[in-house]
Amino acid sequence: MNLEITDKNLYLLLPGKVVAVSAIYAEEHRCSIKESMRMFYASDVYKKLQQEETKLWHLGAVALYEIWQS
Repeated sequence: MNLEITDKNLYLLLPGKVVAVSAIYAEEHRCSIKESMRMFYASDVYKKLQQEETKLWHLGAVALYEIWQS
């Protein structure tokens, strides 16, 4: 079984990361999870998260949220 993360399978990790980051945003900004997900998907952080070479997929939700909000 190959457990290596590549550009071809990175997409499998992204939904969980997006939901976790969006949940933090929704709670802190008192908005819907749907609205916060739209905002995160439109962000530069998400664009970088999609690129395996940035290694942002290693980070947890709190770290990604802090990068997004900085």
